[in-house]
Order: sequence, then structure tokens, then C-alpha cells
Amino acid sequence: MPVEGEYLGMNLRINDNDGDNLTYFQYCADHDFHLQKCNACDLLVYPPRTACPWCAAADFDWVAVEGKGAVHSYGEVHHAIQPALQEKTPYQILIVDLDTQLGEPEPEIALRVTGNTATPDGDLAPPDVVSKVGIGTRMRMVFKDVVPGLSLP
Repeated sequence: MPVEGEYLGMNLRINDNDGDNLTYFQYCADHDFHLQKCNACDLLVYPPRTACPWCAAADFDWVAVEGKGAVHSYGEVHHAIQPALQEKTPYQILIVDLDTQLGEPEPEIALRVTGNTATPDGDLAPPDVVSKVGIGTRMRMVFKDVVPGLSLP
């Protein structure tokens, strides 16, 4: 059965045949951050996928990961195209280097996740918070409940 919900006027749907993303978002619904760990090379993978980007193996386990890290890069949206987001501007889109697996498999490599700057309850952060975030700012992942069984990290 697909997982469906609405967030800020946008329809969200994860189809039945999207097994990797279904599993990922099932963990998120429990406010747990889990990533795939390749059984061949022992490296973590994000976003969920069917083959390891490091060694091309297709055998994974899901492991709990601490969602903490530092901002690698960001962009600020000042003109939102999505109507429901227009009143939320400016908001930030982040790329965060997780503390987990930092410098692996090579020194300049990091496990990077994307998200938005948010309040502790998962709402988009107000402008006074957005203005304080920059490269290197420490972040931690929070979850926004959309509907039962679907939370956004």
C-alpha cells in the first residue's frame, strides 16, 4: 500500500514498488534515522538506492545513524514558486556533512544529506534563525510528522 500525505499544500506519495524509499521513510516515521550500509565495503549510502555507489554491490543492511553534522553548503530561497511556501521565505536548503563516516572512503569525502533549516518540531525555520546559519554551522536532524506513518527528516 502506498504511503501518502500532504505537506504545505504538496501531495507526497511513496509507491509500493519503491522498496528502498519505503523502508527509509518507515524509519523516519518512528523518528529514527537509518541508512543503508553496504555489506561488501561497509560504507553507508544516502540517498537510498539499489546499488552501492562505492563498489556497485547490491546487498545492504539498514543501520541507525546519528543525524548530526556541519553545513557543507546551503541556498536560501527568497522567491518560492510553490504557493504554500511563499509565506515561508526566506527558507534554507542545506547540504550537511554527517559526522558519521566523515573522511571515508577518502579524506575529502563526507556522507552528505539534504534538508531544510527547521525548528525543533520540524517546521521551516523563521528568518531570524535562517540568517544565523552558514557553512560549518552544526546541525541535528529533526522530523516533521505529516500523517501517521509518514514523517519528513
